Amino acid sequence: MFVIELIYKATLEQIDAHMAAHVAFLKKYYGAGNFLVSGRKVPRDGGVIVAVGASKAKIEAIVQEDPFCRHGLADFRIVEFQASQRADDVQKRIDDEAAASSRRRPQRY
Repeated sequence: MFVIELIYKATLEQIDAHMAAHVAFLKKYYGAGNFLVSGRKVPRDGGVIVAVGASKAKIEAIVQEDPFCRHGLADFRIVEFQASQRADDVQKRIDDEAAASSRRRPQRY
């Protein structure tokens, strides 16, 4: 397993200009079975992707396709680890955290 950390080196305006292409990239690799979970870092200075792949070289090749990488908008750090435990209710925990996070965000009017 791999943790891919994205560290933005561009303005959020530049990041947002490429967000649709980045989301398409994410969907491609969710569909291929490589990406398990992803999201923005808080504060919003990058992101995190948890991935699976045959090798670190394969994950590095996937990262090279990310529009944020291709356009020099972010640096990427890939950490390989061996998952030995997991929560049986991982999806519920993700859903609960997403709900709690949306309640913590200030409302924009």
